[in-house]
Amino acid sequence: MSRFVISRFSQALILLVGVSLLSFAIMLLSPGGPTDIMINTSLLSADEIAAIEVTLGLDQPIPVQYWRWFTRVLQGDFGTSFQTGQPVLAMITERLPATLALNLISMLLIYLIAIPAGVFAALRQNSLFDHCLTLIIFLGQAMPAFWLGLLLIYFVGLRVDWLALSGMATIGVEFGQAPFFTWLGDRLRYMTLPVTVIVLTGLAPVARFMRASMLDVLNQDYIRTARAKGLSEATVVWKHAFRNALMPIITMVGITFSILLSGSVVIERVFSWPGVGLLAIDAILNRDYQVVMAFNLIGAMMVVVGGILTDLLYLLVDPRIKY
Repeated sequence: MSRFVISRFSQALILLVGVSLLSFAIMLLSPGGPTDIMINTSLLSADEIAAIEVTLGLDQPIPVQYWRWFTRVLQGDFGTSFQTGQPVLAMITERLPATLALNLISMLLIYLIAIPAGVFAALRQNSLFDHCLTLIIFLGQAMPAFWLGLLLIYFVGLRVDWLALSGMATIGVEFGQAPFFTWLGDRLRYMTLPVTVIVLTGLAPVARFMRASMLDVLNQDYIRTARAKGLSEATVVWKHAFRNALMPIITMVGITFSILLSGSVVIERVFSWPGVGLLAIDAILNRDYQVVMAFNLIGAMMVVVGGILTDLLYLLVDPRIKY
């Protein structure tokens, strides 16, 4: 197992280096530059602009610029925002809890709904419930998240008074300062619409995968043997079939989280949710390269770590697997 962990972390390091190179190259190819963001270059002479570039290290060769940036990243320094002048890591860590809260709650609801739905669809194959679930799956995969979000804002949010359309919390209603249930109700007001969009669009692949996995297990010989021994249908389904059908779903945890993390960028923009995704979009629009590169690298790190944890969990849950 230790060899597997070392191998996976080595692959992850190579992948992160590749992501950093790609992110740095994209920023170099983008129009404009840091000096265009920080100051009005039309008011400065060429010598003054060159002096500023020397101060920022932009006069160095591109490999040198990349190496200096990457070595600082390894030390936990992602640079300073050209737009605000704040440390990039501090800006991201300030917004990260909001993004994680949105995605973790959505992910929990997705699995709580999708797993039972997939199981019952497999048990009632070709029934009305199965056909309805298949229709919902196709609709969920076909609907763009931003479009569904705008529809919910127009048809639900504008007509239901207690729902909030943008933001994360009411000013002054903070945890510890307001009564707990007041704080909880305020958070639910703001989270209902974005979580609904994420759940509806993320439900489809998990439910479909669970249905297919359950159907595959129900057709195995040991399930027929269990039924032939006279075991109750509930015991056969939930003790034998369900536990084995659940194994492949574990592999989707990391994939689902990475999909939700990337998709929440759009959701945060639609609902003005003050998370990392909204920060990244604002940085892209303002050409704040340091923030964009940090967002790409940290996002890749979270996806890679999620994949490694999924593999380890799969190994621990199923003792038959030997990496």
